[in-house]
Amino acid sequence: MEKIYRIGTRTSPLALKQVDEVLESLRKFYPDIKAEVVGIDTYGDKDKQTPISDIEGSDFFTKEIDQALISGQIDFAVHSAKDLADTLNESLLLAAVTDSIDPYDVIVSKGDVQLNDLAKGAKIGTSSKRRKEQIKKYRPDFEIIDIRGNIGQRLKLLDESGLDAVLLAAAGLIRLGLEERISQRISISIVQPHPLQGALAIVVKKASNELLKLLSVLDQSNLKSKVFLRR
Repeated sequence: MEKIYRIGTRTSPLALKQVDEVLESLRKFYPDIKAEVVGIDTYGDKDKQTPISDIEGSDFFTKEIDQALISGQIDFAVHSAKDLADTLNESLLLAAVTDSIDPYDVIVSKGDVQLNDLAKGAKIGTSSKRRKEQIKKYRPDFEIIDIRGNIGQRLKLLDESGLDAVLLAAAGLIRLGLEERISQRISISIVQPHPLQGALAIVVKKASNELLKLLSVLDQSNLKSKVFLRR
C-alpha cells in the first residue's frame, strides 16, 4: 500500500501555504510523494488576548501539534521556524530547517508611507517584543499598539482602524501573494530580524529514521544550528 504522509500544521492561510512550499520542495526529490494535510487549531490560534511578548520562546503555537505527533496522529509537522519553543519536547526531533525566503521585517502603512515619513506620534501595530523595542528606540515618538491575529486580520485592522502602520515579516506577505502591500523593507540597522525569520522547521517523533532520511534533503545545517543555539 502506498504511503501517505500526514502533515500537521496550524490552519491559518499562511500555515497552509508553508506546507505547500515544503511539499513542492520535497517533490523535486520525490516526485510521487503523497501527503495529507492535517489542520490543527492550537491554543495560540484561539487565544487572541495574551500578548505575544508574554509567550515568546514557549510552545504557545505548537503544543497541540506536538501532541498529535507524539500520539501518532500525524507523521511530521511544519512550523514557522521562529514559532518553535526554546526547548523542544523530549519525544520530538527537529528534522530540517529550510532556507528563509526573505528575512526582513517590513512596514505596511496607510498611503504606502515609509518609516521616516510617518507623522510624529503615528500609531504602529505589532505583537513582537523584539520589533516593539527596536522600532521604539529608532522612533521614540511612535505609539506602539499591541495587536494579534493572522496576517489577513492584521491588514484588515490597519485598513479599518486608527492604526497608521503595522510591522510584519516580509516572508508571510510573500507566501500569501501580498508582497505589493509592503511599503518598505526595514534596514537591519533599525530592526534586526529574528535569526530564523522566513525559514520553516519540520519536526518529527524520535526514532523516525525513515522520515529523517526523507526530510534531510530540505535541511540547511547552518540554520538548524541557530535553532539549537537559541535553546
